[in-house]
Amino acid sequence: MLSTRQRRAFTCAMTLALLGAGLPSVAAAADDRPDLSRFHDQTIKWSACPGDGLPDGLQCGKVTVPVDYAKPADGTLDLAMARFRATGKSRGSVLLNFGGPGGAGVSELADGGKDFMGLTNGYDVVTFDPRGVGRSSPVSCGEGMDDSTDSTDPDPDPDPGSDEDTDIEAQAQADESDDPRAALEVLRKLAADCAEHSGPVLPHIGTVDASRDLDVMRAALGDKKLNYLGFSYGTRLGAVYAAQFPGRTGRMVLDGVDTLTEPLSEQGITGSQGLQTALEDFLDWCTEDVNCAFGQDPRAAREEVLRLIGSLDENPVPSDFGIPFSGQDLVGAIGQALYSKDLWPALSQALTSLVQDGDTRGIMGFYVGGSSLPREDLPRKDLPGQDLPGPDSPSEDGGLVGEGEIPLDNLPSALMAINCADDPDRPTADQVLADLDRLRAAYEQASPVFGRYRLAQALMCYGRPKGTSYIRDEVRDVDTPKMLLVGTRGDPATPYRWTTETADRLGPSAVVLDNKGEGHTGYSSSKCVHRKIDDFLLYGRLPADGSSCGSEE
Repeated sequence: MLSTRQRRAFTCAMTLALLGAGLPSVAAAADDRPDLSRFHDQTIKWSACPGDGLPDGLQCGKVTVPVDYAKPADGTLDLAMARFRATGKSRGSVLLNFGGPGGAGVSELADGGKDFMGLTNGYDVVTFDPRGVGRSSPVSCGEGMDDSTDSTDPDPDPDPGSDEDTDIEAQAQADESDDPRAALEVLRKLAADCAEHSGPVLPHIGTVDASRDLDVMRAALGDKKLNYLGFSYGTRLGAVYAAQFPGRTGRMVLDGVDTLTEPLSEQGITGSQGLQTALEDFLDWCTEDVNCAFGQDPRAAREEVLRLIGSLDENPVPSDFGIPFSGQDLVGAIGQALYSKDLWPALSQALTSLVQDGDTRGIMGFYVGGSSLPREDLPRKDLPGQDLPGPDSPSEDGGLVGEGEIPLDNLPSALMAINCADDPDRPTADQVLADLDRLRAAYEQASPVFGRYRLAQALMCYGRPKGTSYIRDEVRDVDTPKMLLVGTRGDPATPYRWTTETADRLGPSAVVLDNKGEGHTGYSSSKCVHRKIDDFLLYGRLPADGSSCGSEE
């Protein structure tokens, strides 16, 4: 859920959709970087991850990286890490990134590690919380500070501040619907709030710096080359690494391939189209069941969804977080649940509880704010590594924070920060307003359900410093060993054409596997994709370029 600041800013961005901080650093080229030997020469100290209900054999550790790679002596931060040790003869480590951006890897591996046990036949399977994410100097825009509820309060007000928060949003919408420039000013103020609450990592949170972190981890793990499996946003990170460190790139797999070239405004249109198609497929499935919240007529069900969203936007309902649950919150939750057909039964049940009883608990379980592998989060008390040494709150020394000190808005805050740091487009207020009618029409045509929500997301970079142009301009024609790119035909988040476009951009090193299934990414949903990825990572056996895996159905 978004904090009051974020919700007001999102409301203003939404209003614009309806109407018509330090500077991010661009990391120097790999050959020009300062001496990083003290980071590359460190040794990771592994120990059993503390916590209840965690998988046997899961180990936790940390690695130290510079805050600013251009000035490595000016400050450091620690990155939380976790691994499963190799069970067979080890050829080193394979590093995993589960996507987002803003997804914490340690909890993902703890929850879904069984999917990767086959890789332990030849690797230590390792993951991490990226800079600014999870326990690794988490960024925030103010949630959990001066305007939020303490989730540990044993007897909180059941709806603390909701009237005030609703009044703020209503006033913002009332005032700024007549003055779009005022809405843009609220977005600028949100950017300042994020800079105030995020600390020194925020100007260095982008993928270019995260790629350098990968290289430090590679060296600290004792590997000459990086073996890597990245999902969704993790494919962007892997591609950037291949461009920065081609000679250190080992066996690399990119599943659910992200775009390297489309601006955020165009990505949002593409994402809206994919999610609309997935929603219609879900409603076709749902209406075959007499328990479907929207009846048994697919066409009427689509209208019912729109009515429910509109009703909740006009009259949000209370939630367990003490923040009203709006129609756009529902849109975000549904979007997450559509990433995998395995989640459809739970989504249907959650929507029934919401419609019939006003119960938001089930649907809010899906509202995680990013694009990563579909999973259900562990309870906060069960997350691994929460008792590892580290300061109780974000601090200047960059140590790991305690699990309970991760801001509630860390994931959406990191999502915004990383995407904005990776995007060089910063139109002026005049340019935004001049293009607003065109964008609004394009988004609404792409999706009557998701268009407004995704356009608001695309506007959230307003007021933030200009991002790097490195990814759009320089990540191309990489001189690496062959790498495997997996695209899924029915992926609602990363369309198949992004796989082929990115492969063309990366050059002859890229080998494409065409997964003719459904859902976001292929490794967890397709036995064929799973086998081909494992065969490549473990044995170096690549499928032929353009070969395919049939639908699991």
